[in-house]
Order: sequence, then structure tokens, then C-alpha cells
Amino acid sequence: MKITLGGVVRGGASLAYKTGTWRDQKPIIDNELCKRCNVCEEVCPDNAIHDVNGAYIVDYDYCKGCGLCAYECHVNAIEMIFEAK
Repeated sequence: MKITLGGVVRGGASLAYKTGTWRDQKPIIDNELCKRCNVCEEVCPDNAIHDVNGAYIVDYDYCKGCGLCAYECHVNAIEMIFEAK
């Protein structure tokens, strides 16, 4: 199988590709409910969730709104809400 140009992005280049405009929903993290298990940060395919000073934040420039973080959260501390465009 031949992969055409544009089919694969060179490694380490993800910071050049902001994907936040793809979203119709966005995750909202309730840091009061969060148990700091780090699952959301680990499962995010866009590396858009980060622990900053003991609270998880979402970098919406890179979040596509896939909902994987909310799906995998064991304590339901992440809610997907529809975004007004």
C-alpha cells in the first residue's frame, strides 16, 4: 500500500496543526470531582489535556471534541457540552 503525501504528518509536528475548529462539543472538567487519576490526559489523542498546578485544563486550540476523555473518566468529572458557533 502506498501512502500519498498528506496522508501522514511528520512526527513531532502536531503543534503546527490546531484542530479546535472541528469541535461541536467541548469537554468541561470539574476539578472538584476529579480524583487525579490522569486517565483523561493519557487517552486524549490530541494531547490537549494537561495538569497545571494540580488542576486539569483543556487546550481548546487542539481539542477536537471527540469525548474520549469524558467517556473514560471513572468519576464522571468531565462533561461534554455543545458549543455555540
